[in-house]
Amino acid sequence: MSRTGLIDHRWWLLMIFLAGGSAPVAVLAQEYPTKPIRWIIPYPTGGTSDFLARLIGQKLTEAWGQTVVIDNRSGANGNIGTDLAAKAAPDGYTMLLVASTFTMNPAVYPKLPFDSERDFAAVTTLLWQPYLLAVHPSLPVTSVRQLVDLARAKPGGINYGSGGSGNATHIAAERFATMAGVKLTHVPYRGVGPAILALLAGEVKLMWASSVPIQPHLKSGRIRVLGVTGLKRIAAMPDVPTVSEAGVAGYEEGNWQGVLVPSRTPRAVITRLNQEIVRILKTPEVNAQILLTGSDVIANTPAESAALIRTDLKKYGDLIKTLDIRVD
Repeated sequence: MSRTGLIDHRWWLLMIFLAGGSAPVAVLAQEYPTKPIRWIIPYPTGGTSDFLARLIGQKLTEAWGQTVVIDNRSGANGNIGTDLAAKAAPDGYTMLLVASTFTMNPAVYPKLPFDSERDFAAVTTLLWQPYLLAVHPSLPVTSVRQLVDLARAKPGGINYGSGGSGNATHIAAERFATMAGVKLTHVPYRGVGPAILALLAGEVKLMWASSVPIQPHLKSGRIRVLGVTGLKRIAAMPDVPTVSEAGVAGYEEGNWQGVLVPSRTPRAVITRLNQEIVRILKTPEVNAQILLTGSDVIANTPAESAALIRTDLKKYGDLIKTLDIRVD
């Protein structure tokens, strides 16, 4: 065989090898899913993450004919469930739903058992939502300005609840206190749900939380909302001003929710997950339910979602250092 013939022969062998190697991935993506999918939610029930997983999970089940099993594994500010997902098989049958707290934890917990960038691959960012600045009705304030004035008159005299030390709601409160020039007393709970119960009982007088756990208690008067933490008012509560316009200029905090999978999950499977979840998010029914929570649907690409995570890891790493937030 000539030298040219030998090169051609080797070239075809290489092509056959590569084709054979890629075929299982293509077949996997085409057939996926062939069994139930486990969706780990590393936060307590009753919040936005749980609401989203059950809403979207049901639609995935209907579309694919395979059950999406919601697995709530809360604890350690989301780190317990997140570690479980990091160690799962990268085959597309384990998903993880995280909030922006995911990008805060590396700065709060210096020895995490997983790497927030290397151990996960982004599928999509579902939404972004502002918080509601809510108070117990026994607190004698009806506006953000009155709250700031009272807090200045009584340094440390107003306590607030959060979903835990280093939780996004904790960071939102401390950033507010810094920008408003006041001192508040932090009372951490094991998740936003228990903190809401504490607010209802009057154990704490103030908290930042999404509208999902807050809105059911507004009509009864058991909770009063002073402001929205985004830069625009929300359609569900048009009469409630933003915190920025009501007294703390430039203040903005909120929470995104996103879907991750273990980092070595085949790209074709990630693409299929992305396309189906994005399709579901953009259906009128699901979009309308999300808008009712005061959220904006994002539904971006895996690359865009990964870029957001990288940006927020840096942003919140710097902010948490500045605020000197640590695990109690």
